[in-house]
Amino acid sequence: MSYSVNYHLFETRNKLITEISSLTHSQLNCRPVINMWSIAQVCHHLVLVEQATLKAIAFGLKKIERTQVERKDVQLMLDRTKKFKAPAIVEPAVEPFEMESLIGLLNKSREKLMTVLSKIEDKTLLEGKSFKHPALGELPLDQWIEQIYLHEQRHIDQIKEIKLLLKSGQ
Repeated sequence: MSYSVNYHLFETRNKLITEISSLTHSQLNCRPVINMWSIAQVCHHLVLVEQATLKAIAFGLKKIERTQVERKDVQLMLDRTKKFKAPAIVEPAVEPFEMESLIGLLNKSREKLMTVLSKIEDKTLLEGKSFKHPALGELPLDQWIEQIYLHEQRHIDQIKEIKLLLKSGQ
């Protein structure tokens, strides 16, 4: 895996942790609008997406043949005017989270991702094999990895908006 991807995964996760680490239990778990997730739920969603991505990579790597799948513009993940409905498998829990356990989940999922990726000897397999993404369609596996940090950046922006809503509601 390229240095750039590792860098983006690391930097984006650090930004996320910085964004949430000073929040109170109430701020972390408050839903400022009825149809909006809490910050804790957004973070739990990110954990679930990372876990689902690992499953997608595993399934994609099991494919016998390499495929020539059109590369997608995964940067569109950053466009928050485009709404995506989270599949049920990545919908967050409704119960409140403790900060320590939430950060533990985030760290554990990222550690597992990095471990799995480090064990893939032939990185070209990630470009030559694909799996269907719920929002983007058939996606090369290396772009599944790229979408993790882009998706996380998208939700960091959402967390900033939630924080502003919480601040204005006080």
